[in-house]
Amino acid sequence: MTVNEVDLLCVGAGGGAYPAAFRLAKAGKKVLMVDPKGVMSGNCLYEGCVPSKAVRETAAFYQDAQRFQPFGLAGNLQVDFAAMMQHKDAIQERRYAQHAAELAAEPRIRLTKGLARLIDPHTVKVDTDAGTDTYHAQHILIASGSDVFTPPLPGAEWCLTSHDLYKPSPAMRTFPKKMLIIGGGYIGLETATFFAALGTEVTLLQKGAQILNGMDPTMVNLLLPLLPKGLELRTNVEVQRVEKTGTGRRVVWLQDGEEQNQEVDAVLLAVGRRPVIPEGAEALGIAFDHHGIQVGPSLQTRFPHIYAAGDVNGRVPLFHAAVRQSLVAGHNILAGNVPADYADFDHVPTTVFTLPAAAYIGLTPAKAPPGSLLEAHYAFSEDSRAQILERMDGEIRLFFEPGSLRIRGAWIVGIDAGSLIGQVGTAIAGGMTAYDLARFADQHPMSAEGIGKAARSIM
Repeated sequence: MTVNEVDLLCVGAGGGAYPAAFRLAKAGKKVLMVDPKGVMSGNCLYEGCVPSKAVRETAAFYQDAQRFQPFGLAGNLQVDFAAMMQHKDAIQERRYAQHAAELAAEPRIRLTKGLARLIDPHTVKVDTDAGTDTYHAQHILIASGSDVFTPPLPGAEWCLTSHDLYKPSPAMRTFPKKMLIIGGGYIGLETATFFAALGTEVTLLQKGAQILNGMDPTMVNLLLPLLPKGLELRTNVEVQRVEKTGTGRRVVWLQDGEEQNQEVDAVLLAVGRRPVIPEGAEALGIAFDHHGIQVGPSLQTRFPHIYAAGDVNGRVPLFHAAVRQSLVAGHNILAGNVPADYADFDHVPTTVFTLPAAAYIGLTPAKAPPGSLLEAHYAFSEDSRAQILERMDGEIRLFFEPGSLRIRGAWIVGIDAGSLIGQVGTAIAGGMTAYDLARFADQHPMSAEGIGKAARSIM
């Protein structure tokens, strides 16, 4: 049996894998990435952030055009859903080609389409269409990501998932007039607002009491009334079953002890994702639970040379967090598996790309002891850019440490939230204070002015 030698074997080829792969290749190391899709880039490009935001931006453009109709700028716009999906597909194809070119330019990295199985701490078998290959790896980076979770719900087979909706050549090609979404997390709520903005009647069912459970309730309560018309949100719902009715679907649920139902054109099941744990991890004693493989800030498992980065560890299941974690793993490998770099799980910007969006980072009042943070405010009703674009709802809130006035966290609801939260994150990472933010002359007329204005509100 031939055993192939590599310096690093990555289980996966997405954001948790390829930054480390390229870092080690630049250091002269031999790298193999193994991925069942056979392409570089993980679920973010295949069925997540990139295709969903392609749909979002089209919906946002349509929403803005409707808003400006009184000024004669929109005309009688109609949604060409098939063309919108083709646009999404084209973006995915463009980025896959871009990644393929990057990979081709680095001869020390090879990508194999297949499934990786951990045999012992250094041995990995890779099952491909042509057979099984065996590798001895000096280092292993588990970056196998996550997959859609499908609960044991009667009739789940009649539902779409985010995979069906956003993958290349998606299952949905006809615009639904009525849609029901099961799950009130960020994937479900984002999708609900996209379709509602485009004119679909959308009902969203959430099992618990709070939409976007786990996020700051004050931020959520500000966001929800701003979402598009045509979106109905129901909480404390127990979905019983989904039934096929001709070309439609009927969803039956319990609310306040009463059975209710609704017939729609499509049902989206969006109740979460689960980590993809590679075969052999449990036998090796690599600890994991339903959240993912257990690692600390160095990303190392019980074996110092085996790392887990990205969604598979469940710490911060976001693409940009995976990229940073991958680099941490790469740096620590190059340091001889002695921790030299650490992932910060607590200060990763997170955006819910609803219409409008909400974003947050760091410590917010919901997670802090009472009275331990000073709050600074800026309402977008005062903002020149928001006024120009007729998007004046929402606000910026910054949270500072009393005394030092060092910024500890923030949340933003409304215009440019996804961009602004990154600027605040840079301030947090740099240990900046309200004084630093207040004296920076940000551009006019841009929404980022609100960061300095918010800081000045407590001085």
